Amino acid sequence: MPDELMTIRQMCDAFDVTPRTLRFYEARELIFPERRGQHRLYDRRDRARLTLILRGKRFGFSLEQIRQLLELYEPGGANQAQLAATVAAARERLADMERQYDELKGAITDLRGQIVDAEARLAASKEQSGG
Repeated sequence: MPDELMTIRQMCDAFDVTPRTLRFYEARELIFPERRGQHRLYDRRDRARLTLILRGKRFGFSLEQIRQLLELYEPGGANQAQLAATVAAARERLADMERQYDELKGAITDLRGQIVDAEARLAASKEQSGG
């Protein structure tokens, strides 16, 4: 279905998104479906852009970052500017994610320690009260 147009329902089914999500991305000028009366029809370019939008969201990019990267695309070009900007943004995001991961690991370790301490105090309190 490379050149086939898809309806909003087909897009929703194919990408596991809601019609509201597609309309939101359209309002944010991230995708540009063809309009035929009240119907929206999505082409290959829209599908490719939606794939990149969803991937970007999964990795934690803002919609503005995604929009800026998508705007760098040059049909038929080598897209070196887009690729370079994407790599730079991805490296920055990865560094943020790794920092968050390290912080989360520390918090998990601390929370486990708090649970063990609280359980020990609870057990000691029960022993003292004869329960």
